[in-house]
Amino acid sequence: MVEETKKITEMILDAAQKAREETSNEPEPELTRPLQWPIQATIGPGLEGAIACESKIGYVNGSKGWLIYRGYDIFDLCAYSTFEEVSYLLLMGKLPTAAELEEFKLKLINYRFLNQTLRMLMSSPVESMNTMSALRLGTLLTRRLITLLDLEDGSPTPADYINSDEDSIPMETAPIGELHAIYEFKHRSDDMDDTEACFHLIAGLSTITAAISRIRQGRMPLEPNPKLSHAANLLYMITGREPTAVEERVMDIALILHADHGMNASTFAAMVVASTLSDIYFSVGAGIAALNGPLHGGANEQVVRTLIEIGDERNVKSWVEKSLASKGKIMGFGHRVYKTYDPRARVLGVLAKHLAETNESIKPLFNTAQALEKEVGTQIGTKKKIFPNVDFFSGIVYSCLGIAPEMFTPIFAVSRVSGWTARVLEYLENNRIFRPRAMYTGEFNKGYIPLDQR
Repeated sequence: MVEETKKITEMILDAAQKAREETSNEPEPELTRPLQWPIQATIGPGLEGAIACESKIGYVNGSKGWLIYRGYDIFDLCAYSTFEEVSYLLLMGKLPTAAELEEFKLKLINYRFLNQTLRMLMSSPVESMNTMSALRLGTLLTRRLITLLDLEDGSPTPADYINSDEDSIPMETAPIGELHAIYEFKHRSDDMDDTEACFHLIAGLSTITAAISRIRQGRMPLEPNPKLSHAANLLYMITGREPTAVEERVMDIALILHADHGMNASTFAAMVVASTLSDIYFSVGAGIAALNGPLHGGANEQVVRTLIEIGDERNVKSWVEKSLASKGKIMGFGHRVYKTYDPRARVLGVLAKHLAETNESIKPLFNTAQALEKEVGTQIGTKKKIFPNVDFFSGIVYSCLGIAPEMFTPIFAVSRVSGWTARVLEYLENNRIFRPRAMYTGEFNKGYIPLDQR
């Protein structure tokens, strides 16, 4: 490890120490134990507070600023691990041995080559498409080449289907036939199995994302370099040059930070599709679609635009006062879960500072961000428990790495696909189709009025 990357490790460990000094070390007992179904929960709009399943994959403690992957603290993983290791951890439930990691890396190297998929993708108007739409299209094109499920003889036979009442819920009559779904993500004998398909998606989304970036610049996609790591390959395929050791390490850490984050909207969307016994490619496509929504992905792009709008750190105070007076939303602050400093923002903040120090075009942007963080903290942060979230600094980091703002959310997906696929596979071990109910507030006993009398 070169001296510069050692410095990055030290910065992360310093951020970890500060975070641990500000929080206690007790988990939430009511959210960290096995369940005995059925359970009672206080549920708000949007299923807030609902418990949908058990999971050993990840844990978020919003009041203490914790993010845990399979028992490992996010700070330790960022300081010592790699995205390949973390992806293996999320999917397989343990850190790999040296031999297992080498085998996994070789699979990712092979699965990054998607020449046929990219040829089909380039036949679409990628230059004028929303980047997330293009990513979802590329994912589905990959599905078509890897599986036979889109072909007539690749569909399940009627005998394979579960009774249509499989979508019933526990308080209703149990389904006729099997108590649980038995038609899982079945494949033809010449298809890859589910775990391999997850590996394929983790590798493939990076290639597709990089290709979209290149095509939008009017350039041809680049083939992956088998000698480079996952993070380095992503940057190489986007920028056309091999990244420095520091750039590679920073990208690696950014991917680790975004890999999983509890039952967020895109993860839930992927799991809902999987619970119907669709397939892993459609499930990931659903996650991409949810991540495209402005309430989920894309806030880091808006943060950069906000910083550009402010223009200079000297303008921050008046801009914040004006924004608060008009009840405007300040992008990059606050989080649905965190009521303290987002641990991911702690790491990305020191990385953004480190990169901006040697980037003259981005340094003014970072200085404005620092001033904005301080001003928001002074005016509303402590009182309302509003702190920077993962999006506040990530856009600055990506900009320093040569990534265009419209590619920020696809980069998010390149990382989160590890969490999506891990949680889908875990849920399918004890699958039950998601089927919440709605409270009907409409009318009854209305008489039908013929068309000529309306």
